[in-house]
Amino acid sequence: MASALASVPDGAPHLLIVDDDARIRTLLARYLSEAGYRVTTAASADDARSRLKGLSFDLLILDVMMPGESGMDLAASLRKTSQVPILMLTALGDPKDRIKGLESGVDDYMSKPFEPRELLLRINGILRRTMSAASLPSETPEVTFGAFSFHLGRGELRDGDDILRITERERELLRLLAEQRGGAVSREALAGKSAANERAVDVQINRLRRKIEKDPSNPLLLQTVRGSGYRLLIDP
Repeated sequence: MASALASVPDGAPHLLIVDDDARIRTLLARYLSEAGYRVTTAASADDARSRLKGLSFDLLILDVMMPGESGMDLAASLRKTSQVPILMLTALGDPKDRIKGLESGVDDYMSKPFEPRELLLRINGILRRTMSAASLPSETPEVTFGAFSFHLGRGELRDGDDILRITERERELLRLLAEQRGGAVSREALAGKSAANERAVDVQINRLRRKIEKDPSNPLLLQTVRGSGYRLLIDP
């Protein structure tokens, strides 16, 4: 059953917590509500889908290990139609699980147990990036590379006239790369404040390559700069 805590401004960002553990749902809902967020909870993937049909959310906090459809499967399914930011929580400690989560299209990843303050900082960071992008003026420059164009203000990636679906994290990477106008951007700079390690950045770059490269294994547009990071070849 969903619950939304009161005494929070109507205009506050709306979070959906999806976790089968009622204790965690209650604790997170209380903590994040006290931090100024509107909060709704769901106990399963099916429950979350029901909430998503009737409500609009600014961020999903999604547990991996749930009965029935897993959090990773739900995230991958949502990414086919939605770019809502997703922060994934998991008790799985293997780095391979973190990589799998990032490959499913989530924006950030935290292992349980975690400090509530760190979770709050991660949420604030994701929402700050999302809202900053939305507030940029429409005349912000647009760059082109091959058949693609990317509007830095709207965070809109196009293949000709078609708008391509990208995650908020992919949008952030494209902005960082596009701003350098073909110059190299280090993995550290691309990781930014998301606490992503270099391997996580590589996974996210590979996901982006699959959307813009004819042959992702031999990239022509989004190139690796050996010993440094990556660069996006912008048209003159």
